[in-house]
Amino acid sequence: MAASILIVDDDPVQRRLLQSAVIRFGYDAVMAEGGEAALAALEARGAGDIAAIILDLVMPGLDGLGVLQAMRERDIAIPVIVQTAQGGIDIVVSAMRAGAFDFVVKPASPERLRVAISSALKVEALEVEQRRSAKRGGSVSFKDIVTRSPAMDRVIRLAQKAAASKIPILIEGESGVGKELVARAIQGSGERKSKPFVTVNCGAIPDNLVESILFGHEKGSFTGATDKHTGKFVEAHSGTLFLDEIGDLPLDVQVKLLRAVQDGEVDPVGGKSTVRVDIRLISATHRDLLQQVKDGKFREDLFYRLNVYPIVVPPLRDRRADIPYLVRHFMARVDLGKNAGPGINAISEGALAMLAAYDWPGNIRQLENAVFRASVLCEGDMLTEEEFPQIRAQVEGVVDLDGGSRVAAAAGSEALPGPAQAPAPAPSFGIVKALDDRGNVRPLADIELEMIRLAIDHYQGQMSEVARRLGIGRSTLYRKLKEYGIDPETGRSDRLAS
Repeated sequence: MAASILIVDDDPVQRRLLQSAVIRFGYDAVMAEGGEAALAALEARGAGDIAAIILDLVMPGLDGLGVLQAMRERDIAIPVIVQTAQGGIDIVVSAMRAGAFDFVVKPASPERLRVAISSALKVEALEVEQRRSAKRGGSVSFKDIVTRSPAMDRVIRLAQKAAASKIPILIEGESGVGKELVARAIQGSGERKSKPFVTVNCGAIPDNLVESILFGHEKGSFTGATDKHTGKFVEAHSGTLFLDEIGDLPLDVQVKLLRAVQDGEVDPVGGKSTVRVDIRLISATHRDLLQQVKDGKFREDLFYRLNVYPIVVPPLRDRRADIPYLVRHFMARVDLGKNAGPGINAISEGALAMLAAYDWPGNIRQLENAVFRASVLCEGDMLTEEEFPQIRAQVEGVVDLDGGSRVAAAAGSEALPGPAQAPAPAPSFGIVKALDDRGNVRPLADIELEMIRLAIDHYQGQMSEVARRLGIGRSTLYRKLKEYGIDPETGRSDRLAS
């Protein structure tokens, strides 16, 4: 069965062109005329039925960045290839920060589009296999936590003490820091290590199904309840129940959860009697639960029941010493020899320095995905900066425009902490510096001026072409030329040099 590609574009002509190309490549095409329609298609078909998405960034209503944000909030991990014809390189960088896999510039050549789709599907297929392998794996111990950080040493010491007891544990930390890994290590090091470990992502369950999924339901207890469901608490009986993102639980469900924690009893929906359970409860959240208590969004009595033994996992930016070890650990897990040719056996010092300089807002999960994709797509036996275009775009401000000129992005972020970096070399033609000599982001006006100069020189003074390629009107271009004191009649590179 051919893979399905979701095409999202408000321009019907562009949709038909992309549809024709996708079908010619051997895939099925699913069409959506805007961001809202794209999210509806993902919900209607199920995210698993869509292999990749070609997403226009500039659309009325919910634009491409909005779609990427909604996908992240709904935990939809489908590779997205964004396309843009205008809007500036800063929008492309924002899209890559939001999780875009690749991007193409309209009108994209068929070959460029085919390569982008092929790479996205190859990475997605291996990520799926990796997730399956992880599920098949045995119990986890503290030795499986890769770290050389003093901050993580404290976390491990606390977790080891918790493993010897039965008290409720609350693991706090940003998304992607490895809260579930810590929970699995606690379970794998205690007396319940051979018992079930049941995970529930409370933030991914629809509000009307939370109670049924957690506590179970009887057949016929509500519309659609065609069979009896035991619920996660009963599934975890004698083992460990891990409630991830517990801060997202509705208030009415929190009442029942409090009783289950206090008394070890659950009430199935539509049931006539309670069911006793023996579980080890570990909760996790990226939210400030104490603040949620103050805001009336989380029950105070439940908070103190769960927060008996708190463990705070630090973000990756506070444990940068772990990055080289984590990178090599993730590289070793990619079975390229079996799936995609020769294996990767090294990473350049420049690439490691770049990864260490990045702040990793998605933490370890983001680092793992970045290393995984780089390893899959690398054609040699060593990872370099070139294999991390998304990270490089944000650390160095450089984006490779569809195989053409390399243009520095006006990345709206401060200089990142990390290893001292040598002064950037003077830019050659086709390069616009995003950072000044002191490492600070340059004003947009300065970068805009250089972009206009570059475009005039590149298109040899053909102002209509310059305006079209910059994505602005001809009158707007002439107004900007006047503002910057550029003579449109004599605007050539020999007269525009700084």
